[in-house]
Amino acid sequence: MSQSILEFDRTFYQYPCNSRPTIQNLSLKVPAGKRCGLIGQNGCGKTTFFLLANGLYQPQQGTVRWEGEPFRYDRKSLTKLRQQIGLVFQNPEHQLVASTVEEDISYGLYNLGLAESEIAQKVQEAIDQFDLSELAREPIHNLSLGQKKRVSIADIMVLKPKLLLLDEPTAYLDPRHTNQLIGLLQQIHAAGTTILLASHDLDFIYRWADWVFVMDRGKLILEGTPEAVFAQRDVLEQLQLGVPLAIELMEQIRAIVQIENNSKMHTFEQWQQQILQARRLL
Repeated sequence: MSQSILEFDRTFYQYPCNSRPTIQNLSLKVPAGKRCGLIGQNGCGKTTFFLLANGLYQPQQGTVRWEGEPFRYDRKSLTKLRQQIGLVFQNPEHQLVASTVEEDISYGLYNLGLAESEIAQKVQEAIDQFDLSELAREPIHNLSLGQKKRVSIADIMVLKPKLLLLDEPTAYLDPRHTNQLIGLLQQIHAAGTTILLASHDLDFIYRWADWVFVMDRGKLILEGTPEAVFAQRDVLEQLQLGVPLAIELMEQIRAIVQIENNSKMHTFEQWQQQILQARRLL
């Protein structure tokens, strides 16, 4: 695995209203330059992990490090940190704050105190990059959910972060907008940005990610390449996650081949019965 860009070291976080911690002794390293997927059941701590990773929350125990240095939680340090670690929320309504697309993209730049001319240039670059020219002056409330997701990513990427965090980016999207989003993420990664996203879509994670983390009850359970992680079928089924459809199909094909090549079948009827049983699972 390549050098880590973000590291959680024995971190702990508990909400005041909860009887048990949401993040428990979590140690995790996000490899630089990779497309990383984070999976786990609802309530496993994924969203809290992202809020800690962006400095919106501070762990009650343990340390979060960025490029080897512990987070500092004063206002100036956090402002600088969030230029480098961008977080896109699951619901874009929680992120879009201005009246129009153009204004929304410029919002974070104004907070940096940049000159008007520099802001205008950066906003135009983001509008061109994310194919938002026709929507630039459109009121935010007129946009579709897919368009709002695109704008929320442009809001973050205009700051040129090194790490992009996305919480359930494909949630509520139809297949067309999901494919557009995947293309957008490929473009962002190709430009040099490390990506870490949480998703319940195991098929998407399997075909897209270079590295996969599995969380449960605030702890890291598994990590590795998609092939290595999804080979741990027993563990994933205990967590009620299952495996991607592609792996299900490969396993059933292997079963069919094994049955068809099994010389120990004593009768044609036995052989036929097992073949049919395996194929019903496809």
